[in-house]
Order: sequence, then structure tokens, then C-alpha cells
Amino acid sequence: MVAGIRNIFRALQHRNYRIFIAGHGISRIGTWMERTAVYWVVYEMTNSTFMLGLTVFAAQFPSFLFSLYGGVISDRHSRLKIVLTTQILSLIQAAILTAIVFAGHAQVWQILTLVTILGTINAFDIPARQSLVHQLVDNPADVPNAVALNSSIVNLARLLGPALSGLILSKFGAGVCFSINTASYLAVIVSLLFLRVKPQEIKPKERSNFQELIESFRYLKNDRRLGTVMLYMAVVSFLILPYDTLLPDFAKEVFNGDAQTYGTIASCIGIGALIGAFTLASLRGTEKYLRILQFNMLLLGISLIAFSHLNNLYVAFAIAVVAGFSALTQSTICLTVIQTQSAPEVRGRMISLFAMAMFGMLPLGGLLVGTVSHQIGSPATMLIQGCLALVIAILSYRLIKRRR
Repeated sequence: MVAGIRNIFRALQHRNYRIFIAGHGISRIGTWMERTAVYWVVYEMTNSTFMLGLTVFAAQFPSFLFSLYGGVISDRHSRLKIVLTTQILSLIQAAILTAIVFAGHAQVWQILTLVTILGTINAFDIPARQSLVHQLVDNPADVPNAVALNSSIVNLARLLGPALSGLILSKFGAGVCFSINTASYLAVIVSLLFLRVKPQEIKPKERSNFQELIESFRYLKNDRRLGTVMLYMAVVSFLILPYDTLLPDFAKEVFNGDAQTYGTIASCIGIGALIGAFTLASLRGTEKYLRILQFNMLLLGISLIAFSHLNNLYVAFAIAVVAGFSALTQSTICLTVIQTQSAPEVRGRMISLFAMAMFGMLPLGGLLVGTVSHQIGSPATMLIQGCLALVIAILSYRLIKRRR
């Protein structure tokens, strides 16, 4: 029992990783509080699922546009300094959003502009922050565990953040949520200042940024396993994972609830995601990852189909846990495969391609889901997504089996 727990948390034996994950965890709680509050505020102001989809698009599409260039920057400059810079800029963005909301004159276009700015910052933050994990863990064998634990922290925040946000939204308003998020950035900034990482090995620049981008795609084309995983992530992010765009509409219109109802549903998804992350962290090696990936896509499809036509809120909470569990493993497994099997000199760019596949397709999918649900309703839209998940699970099984 004790040995099993040690195995799950073995990456925490590394000092730099412990410090980083503590600050990062606090910051992510604030991030999820802000994200939940933004979606709810926009929906309250517009009562439109299309505007929800547009908000998701504005928040995440910049990662598609700039993340590949962010990967080039990550491979050519100090990742620690890049992450420190992006976190300071994110703090400034959060402070401006807080000030606008507290002033009482917030408009939808202002919120969309600020979340777009944050999405642009994240395009440079994600490749550098994910690649930085390799410098925080001294033993390469602990890297998959570190990636899974990082997902555990993110999903613990996904559990706590929406729950706190729903409670604070209903009692004190969105401004308090945004101010807490602003303060939470201080935790990760302080933790970064205490890190003592080895100097990053940076090869002399022999090609232009454009040539390095072309080299990234060539590398991905030559590695068929990474290429298949990247394609899988893009399709799933476009068609399936944006199901959470519909949750505010389900909370208000289907279950006749409020912001606290929405926050609770989102927290249940976070519970499932946290269980999934700890499950992956307990595994040694990545041999079973692709099999788990396909099984959980089947499970996600079934859970979305079940959730789409529920009327009982408490049953919906339980189904949301299952959906969170199966959805989390999609991104975590794909990211772990890319992290561990790409060459060190292109790792930042491969992670940026992953960000393009995921955060580029998520906003497009969110926009599509919001538009479709505006026409046929959220229950019918989620039902279609569940059926598509089953089809993807079957097709991906055949494709990955052939590529092996």
C-alpha cells in the first residue's frame, strides 16, 4: 500500500518539481475560477450558446495561431524565463479584467478581448512550461509520472476552482472570482523565482524560424506514431472535448439551476479527471497508454449519450464524473507520448504542435458546438458528440493497430 502511494508521487522527490507544482497548483485553482466565471457571465449577459462557443473560441484559438512559434522560442531561449514572463503578463491581464468587472461597466467585447490576450500569452507559456518539466526532474524515468502528476494538480484545480467559483458567483459576484485569480498568479511567480534548474542546452541557431517550423512538420511526418497521436488529438479536440461548452445551458435550462449548479457539474468533471490523472500516475511505463486511450473514448461516448437526455441532476453529477475521467486521459496520454518519445532538440516544437492540435481545434469545436446547439438544442448536440466518440474509438483502434 505504502509502496503504491510512493509510486504515484515519486516525482515529488525532486526539489524543483515540488516547488513548481505547489505554486502551479494554487495558480490553476484561480485559473479555473476565472474560466468558470467568464463563461457564466457571458451566458448571463447574452443567454446564447453561440456566444458561449465564441468565448471558447476567443480564449483558445490564439494558441492555434501562435503556439508553434512559441515552441520555436521555447527551444531557443530559457524556458524558465519564458514561463516567468508569461505568468507576469497573465497576472496583468487578470488584474485588468478584475478592475473592469468591479467598475460595473463590463461589456462582452471587453471580456472577449481580454480572454483573447490570455490565449495569446498561453501560446508561448504552454510549450515552455511543459518542456520545463524535464529540467525539474533529475531522473528521466520519472518524467511520465511528473506529467501525470501535473495533470493531477490541474484537475484538482478543476475540481476546486469551479466549485469555489459557483459559490462565490452566487454570493459575491464575478469580481471576487477574478480578484482571487489575480492573486493566485503570485504563487506561481514566487515558486519560479525559487527554482534552481540546470542550464538549458540550446544548440546554435543555424536556420531561420520558418525553416525550423518546416523541420518540425517533417519530423512529425517521419515519426508515424507521433503523427497518429497528433491527428487523433486534433479530431477529438474538434468534435468531442468541446462538450463542456454546453454545460452552462444544461445547468440553467435543463436542470433549472444557477451558477452554483454549473460550478458543481464542472467540479464533478474535475473529480473524474483527478481520478484519471492519479490512475495514470500509478502506472509504470507507457505500454498500456494507447489501449487505455481507446477504451476511455468508448466510455466518454457512452457517458455523453447518457448525459444528453438526463433530467435528474444527481444522476447527471455521477455521469459527469465518468465523463471527466475518460476525457482527461485523452489529452494526458497524448501529451505523455509526445513528451517522452520526441527528441530533446525538438521537444518544445512537438509540444507546441500538440497545443495546436488541442487548443487550436477546441475553440473551433466550441464554436461549432455552440452554433449547432443554437439550432437543435444542447441535448441533441451532446447526443451527436457521444455517437461520434464511439465511431472515433472504433476507427482509432484499427488505425493504431495497423500503424504498430
